[in-house]
Amino acid sequence: MSGSLTRQSVMVAGFCLLADTLTFYYEGWHVYPPLSFWCLLVGIVLVDAALASSARLSGVVALAQAALAVASALLLPGGGALPDANDAGLLIAAYRAGAWLNGRRAVLALLYLAAGSIGAKTLGGTTDLTEWRSILLGAVKQALLAWLVGRYTTARGAHIAELEQRAVREREIARQNLADAIAEDRSAIARDLHDVIAHHVSAIGVHAGAARLGLSAKEGSPVSAALTAVETSSRAALLDLRRLLDFLHDSPAEGARQPGLGDLGELVHAMSAAGLKTNVSVQGARQELEGSLDIAVYRVVQEMLTNALRHGDGHVDITLRYGTSRITVTAINPTASSKRLVDDSPHRGIEGISSRARMFNGFASYGPINGGADWKTSVTFSMDGT
Repeated sequence: MSGSLTRQSVMVAGFCLLADTLTFYYEGWHVYPPLSFWCLLVGIVLVDAALASSARLSGVVALAQAALAVASALLLPGGGALPDANDAGLLIAAYRAGAWLNGRRAVLALLYLAAGSIGAKTLGGTTDLTEWRSILLGAVKQALLAWLVGRYTTARGAHIAELEQRAVREREIARQNLADAIAEDRSAIARDLHDVIAHHVSAIGVHAGAARLGLSAKEGSPVSAALTAVETSSRAALLDLRRLLDFLHDSPAEGARQPGLGDLGELVHAMSAAGLKTNVSVQGARQELEGSLDIAVYRVVQEMLTNALRHGDGHVDITLRYGTSRITVTAINPTASSKRLVDDSPHRGIEGISSRARMFNGFASYGPINGGADWKTSVTFSMDGT
């Protein structure tokens, strides 16, 4: 920003110097004696070049411009018309003083310039002193008007800067309020999960364990096996629930992690114990997935197995197909007639699968195949974000 202002000041000073020197050369060379002419021309070059100086010198530059205007009138031979000497320089000096100076310094600079304008017209001998209105109007045009424009521009710039800073502060406050609201909602969800779901899942595990121990005499019976599966599943559910609660509270336990495809064997084993025969096949070269993608694929497979257990006929085929930049998970399971999905069912599990796929620029498809005898769910994830 400082470099840009410097370039602008140099450019403006250059144009003022060019305008004033050319005007004075064509209007003053036949009016002033040679020595006076060249002295005034050098003075114009110097004071207009000073317009490119630091902002804190604006008062000094205004005084120099006013002094040069008075000098051009004092050096004018009698009877001649006062030529334009540094009119452009006076205007820019007034603007600089109004824009870059404050308080007393700004007022003094304005007085210098007004005195220079009035002095040049009264000492030049070309204006009847009875025409004081014309003299004052010239001072207003040369000094006060440009000075006021500078003050207005600065005030407007300061106002815009203040509005921008206020907008930034408001965005920061809104962002912080949103973060606080999200954190509060996460804590509320974590409390509800702990108080309601964790309690019931724990109770299921305890009752299943007690019932299994009561059937110890019939350890190999289907009922005992089913209770063992319930107990195992409840413990796994509590473990996952604790992980989720830790992440919702932004305080994961040391070494805690979300499950990924490396835990797929345990998941299949748990589902098999619950009565779901699962066949997992892999196509393509197995690849290591990025952490969040690995978790998402695992959760999708988990949801597919849960849906097959709830709505299927006790068997599901899971296929993991690795491509160069994508991984596709497909589940096909027979649909039991007594468990078939109805059109008005919420399909929240399917919606969750689709949502996870979209997070990784993927997509999901699902529906009956083979005349409605089987149900197929297929989900594709992008592994490189495209």
